[in-house]
Amino acid sequence: MYTSPHLVDFRERIRINGEMIAENFVIDFVERTKKLSEAIEPSFFELTVAMAFDFFAKEKVDIAVIETGLGGRLDSTNIITPLLSIITNIGYDHMNILGDTLDKIAYEKAGIIKPGVPVVIGEYIDKTKPAFINKATATGSVIHFANDEYEVSNISSSIYQLNCDVTSISNNITEHFTLDLNGLYQAKNLKTVLCAEGILMELGFNISNDEEKYALANTKKLTGLHGRWDVIAEHPTIVLDVAHNEDGIRQLLYQLSVIGDQFKALHIVTGMVKDKDIDKVLVLLPTNATYYFTNAHIPRALPAAELKQKASAYQLNGRVFDDVNSGIEAAKQKANKDDLILICGSVFLVGEVKY
Repeated sequence: MYTSPHLVDFRERIRINGEMIAENFVIDFVERTKKLSEAIEPSFFELTVAMAFDFFAKEKVDIAVIETGLGGRLDSTNIITPLLSIITNIGYDHMNILGDTLDKIAYEKAGIIKPGVPVVIGEYIDKTKPAFINKATATGSVIHFANDEYEVSNISSSIYQLNCDVTSISNNITEHFTLDLNGLYQAKNLKTVLCAEGILMELGFNISNDEEKYALANTKKLTGLHGRWDVIAEHPTIVLDVAHNEDGIRQLLYQLSVIGDQFKALHIVTGMVKDKDIDKVLVLLPTNATYYFTNAHIPRALPAAELKQKASAYQLNGRVFDDVNSGIEAAKQKANKDDLILICGSVFLVGEVKY
């Protein structure tokens, strides 16, 4: 599995069977490619992709899950010809590179569709659907819209689990699923997973029902994926979420609208980076929460004092903290055991949380 970015350790990006790439392999790869890197000056991401592919080739993996970095059409990962392409959803992010409209962004994402390779589209709207259909038609690829093939019902989220029923529209068979990725938005992702799984089975992969159920109930343990409505403590409940743009924050707010009445008060520890559309996020945030403004220790981070100043224009009030962990400690001191403390706004911020 190749994903990005990482939260704490660079090696989180490159895993086999959930185990991170060995430090020695990383060191050896950098040393082996140093002269070539100096000559062609690849980006950090390009070098990381090359490292991942080299590692997977040497370890002779049976199947690799490769996450695109940014966009798709011009992304480093797009040199591969996969068994299956998956496009999850389209949102307003990286607009300075991908384009300022959803159809432009969809065009870039559709760039991963390859000749004769089936593609699954997780979510679409009227503005984005034509880009996918046009590309799939041009490449002769069979296109599947997961939303049109599966229906989710009876969704319920507890602190550590998401439960739901999924009905296959083609045969009207309904199954119950339990996921350890417990954000309500994972119900949408589940439709994409099941659609992709069906195609892989048609291609010859044997996935039993028991294996499927176990994998979905233990995704965090099997993949090391964290930071997605990630509950790290109770009394008060403390949640980490890497949501950092308008779409991500809207999903967080939806989660709060559904389960928020379980908690007496809301405390939000937040920090953002300079290159995001900060105002579009701030205008969405609830004014009845207590805020703890902070920043990650990276050059891209917006200084906490500046974030506080911007937030005050939207009636979001709170104190400034130099470090996310000191902000969390302050929230814990102020919160009652029935309160919710939410840490969000930046992947880098969540990565600096000690727990």
